[in-house]
Amino acid sequence: MRRRTLLATAGAAVPATLLLAVDEALAGPLVPSGTQAPLDGRLANARALFDAGRHAALLGLLPELLGDAHEAARSRQDLDHARLSSCYALASQVLIKLGRHGRARLTADRATTYAELSGSPLATAAAARELSIVLRHQDQPAAAQRLILQAAAGVESTGLATAPQRAAYAQMLCTTSYTAARAGDRTQALAMVEEARRAARSLPEQPPRGRLFPLTPAAVDLYAVGVHWALGDSGAALQSGKGLRASQFPTAERRGRMHTDLARAWWQWGKPAETARELLAALRVCPGEVRDRPAIQEIVTVLSSRHPHTAGVRALARSVARP
Repeated sequence: MRRRTLLATAGAAVPATLLLAVDEALAGPLVPSGTQAPLDGRLANARALFDAGRHAALLGLLPELLGDAHEAARSRQDLDHARLSSCYALASQVLIKLGRHGRARLTADRATTYAELSGSPLATAAAARELSIVLRHQDQPAAAQRLILQAAAGVESTGLATAPQRAAYAQMLCTTSYTAARAGDRTQALAMVEEARRAARSLPEQPPRGRLFPLTPAAVDLYAVGVHWALGDSGAALQSGKGLRASQFPTAERRGRMHTDLARAWWQWGKPAETARELLAALRVCPGEVRDRPAIQEIVTVLSSRHPHTAGVRALARSVARP
């Protein structure tokens, strides 16, 4: 009951009015804003808000962004369908982050539909990835794994001749690995993360600005932390992450995620002080990664209850307390 109660409050760290506005927009009909600002620039700005962990600000933009993207897609041009798919995929990302999995399923489904209309293998892969993540959260691991494997095969069929295609393929392998790990398939999880490492070797340490899949070799190592954690091997998770540094990740969201993933591994190992240290580090670089994610909030709640006198725990509790 306690876990269900905690999960039911998912998204409570952002104003309920923003979540309601997104819900109403998704229920339709979506109304264009009438602005003349270029849609590509607005989508880039929305992505930047996600990368900064500014979830409330992003939610505030989504209804008009989706409305304008739908209006543009009336052209029935492939590029406009791909752009609309990207808008829905971004909506899925933030809704998943906030634990709003029901609505994320809807936006991921729509992202998939418009990606298929666009004919873009990379847009299709991005949408499939978001849908597979939602399915995983909805306890449908077999369906999630089938979908992401199909997406990986679709990207591989492009020939991987360009860096964006190779980055997309490595990203699909990372997601496949983590999905397998959450399903308890150790053999596939470990095989896929090693394949992802091989696929990412040619990728730059810092991804070009605006790349759809900004994967790097360090990002694959961060996935390995999550894979080992999901398999219940906190020691291997921490070993995978021992060489990671915040400077290797270009966005606040990824830097925060590095710290929260390490915190989960320390917590799994039963090390409250180290857990608190990593969560405080995450708060410094990206507060939304701690305050807005239900799974991390649950760790903070239990940590504060069981280890109130451990170094860093009181500071952590104060930092995430809502007024």
